[in-house]
Amino acid sequence: MEEVLLISRFITRSLILLSLWFLCFPPGVVCDTGNVSASSNSSSKPKVINIGALFTLNSVLGEAANRAIQAAVDDVNSDPTILNGVQLKLLISDTNCSGFIGTMEALQLMESDVVVAIGPQSSGIAHVISHVVNELHVPLLSFGATDPTLSSMQYPYFLRTTPSDHFQMYAIADIVDYYGWREVIAIFVDDDYGRSGISVLGDALAKKRAKISYKAAFSPGDTESKINDLLVEVNLMESRVYVVHVNPDTGLNIFSVANALNMMGSGYVWIATDWLPSYLDSKDAVDSNTMNILQGVIALRHYTPDTDLKKSFMSKWNNLKYKGSAGHAGFNSYALYAYDSVWLAAHALDVFLNEGGNLSFSYDPKLHDTNGSMLHLASLRVFNGGEQLLQTLLRMNFTGVSGQIQFDPDKHLVHPAYDVLNIVGTGTRRIGYWSNYSHLSVVPPETLYTKPPNISTGSQHLYSVIWPGDTTSTPRGWVFPNNGQPLRIAVPNRVGYKEFASKDKSPQGVRGYCIDVFEAAISLLPYAVPRTYMLYGDGKRNPSYNELVSRVAQNVYDAAVGDITIVTNRTKIVDFTQPYMESGLVVVALVKEAKSNPWAFLKPFTAEMWFVTALFFLFVGAVVWILEHRINSEFRGPPRRQLITVCWLVYLTH
Repeated sequence: MEEVLLISRFITRSLILLSLWFLCFPPGVVCDTGNVSASSNSSSKPKVINIGALFTLNSVLGEAANRAIQAAVDDVNSDPTILNGVQLKLLISDTNCSGFIGTMEALQLMESDVVVAIGPQSSGIAHVISHVVNELHVPLLSFGATDPTLSSMQYPYFLRTTPSDHFQMYAIADIVDYYGWREVIAIFVDDDYGRSGISVLGDALAKKRAKISYKAAFSPGDTESKINDLLVEVNLMESRVYVVHVNPDTGLNIFSVANALNMMGSGYVWIATDWLPSYLDSKDAVDSNTMNILQGVIALRHYTPDTDLKKSFMSKWNNLKYKGSAGHAGFNSYALYAYDSVWLAAHALDVFLNEGGNLSFSYDPKLHDTNGSMLHLASLRVFNGGEQLLQTLLRMNFTGVSGQIQFDPDKHLVHPAYDVLNIVGTGTRRIGYWSNYSHLSVVPPETLYTKPPNISTGSQHLYSVIWPGDTTSTPRGWVFPNNGQPLRIAVPNRVGYKEFASKDKSPQGVRGYCIDVFEAAISLLPYAVPRTYMLYGDGKRNPSYNELVSRVAQNVYDAAVGDITIVTNRTKIVDFTQPYMESGLVVVALVKEAKSNPWAFLKPFTAEMWFVTALFFLFVGAVVWILEHRINSEFRGPPRRQLITVCWLVYLTH
């Protein structure tokens, strides 16, 4: 009986302890006392919070970002005014510029229960990793993925802490429109970053009545030989305005090959996106050969205000203990955005914890290992406070080293702006600014924010540019393509009126008044127009002009020259020049105004005409006198009276 009582008491105590366990730790909640608190009691704060970083360490942007991120974590941890003593623990993963490796590194990073991930700098990897953070509800703060298609609707946990290429492409479209060019050739890397950026550029140019005439894409790993073949093809085309949107690690190969092909001289226009200034800024010193190649290039760089905070950060940049391994020790704008990304996470976590946010994780039943898989998907846990932390991030508003950190309803940083640079000599020269507020200007953007926005054509300004070939004259932006066919000019082969146009034995094969007028017009153009004349008709009978005009409309001929009458039916299918021959109805006007002369009506009367008039006067008078003097008393009397009567009568009859 006593044994039964003891067993009963043991079971009762076990049930009570088990009930208390489930009350304290509901199913699906994991307690991790080492890093984050999983308790439902939000009053207790963790001592350490894990944050992750994903980027390519051995790259131009990655090395600068690595130094900036680690410096930011140290600054946050040493600042007693934020996070109340809670320390940030940084976990860095190298994506190695690979989407596959980046995905694996992201999954491994998420096993460490990070609450925020910073990076990557690659747009292609960001597309893949965004699916991971969406599933696990971990906000992803990217300082370098500028692909415009990384939308907030498709990837709700993706938050860009740098301006999107959407704005950069509209800045380029404004530059193209400012100089009056109408066609550009896009040279870009064939990945998500390159394709998406150039797609937006096409839309931006269309709004300016311009277009991308050719898209020259190449793979990131292409050799110089393939790039050479690509640029040779580009050089045979009409446009001489090139927009280069590539990666900073390999982008200089484009200009090196272009220089070897003599494409960096007078008449060419090269516009580079922000990758080029990022590369140049990241180098402690750029060799003179590289700078010689880049002379005259226009480039865009992220604009960041020259605040005291930024100057202080730049002054201690070279003294940071974190050094790069690939020689890219210099400073660039992406380092500023990476630094601010850590501070954004710190400010948001501070608010999140003060508002009772729950740093807990739960298992996702959809993530489980099957069929003996060794991937350990079951070790991935969902951040329960991810949605709340994301909303906290979106309402942050503070001033960082890159400027104001605040997001608009589309999750873009407010006030995106760029420096417009001209590469000359041994460095860069700023020729203006572009902002989403007032577009092109020589005034810093923050000065314009206090005034009403003005994007009218007259308000757009840039300083003078030294173009490739060391010239200040704005290039025309196009030439006749070397591989283009000459214009096919149809000439009617008539039977009659050969003075207008007819067959000839001269090198051009035709002659006539119409041909002379056309050749005179061509000679006035400031460029050559290759052309060939093609006779239309057999010369035995006049050709049908309606059929000739139809052939032009059908692109059988590019144009027609001859005595072609402008009639309504023909104007509906082709365009005519202004008529240069005399028409049937004209208005005659003096070229020089004549002085008023009351005797001007006498000018047509010559001396011979006056003599003939007087002779007829006397002749008529004599005839009248002969017929009248015998029967009319008025014609009698003294001779003087008869002469006066005759003259008066003749005068009245005239």
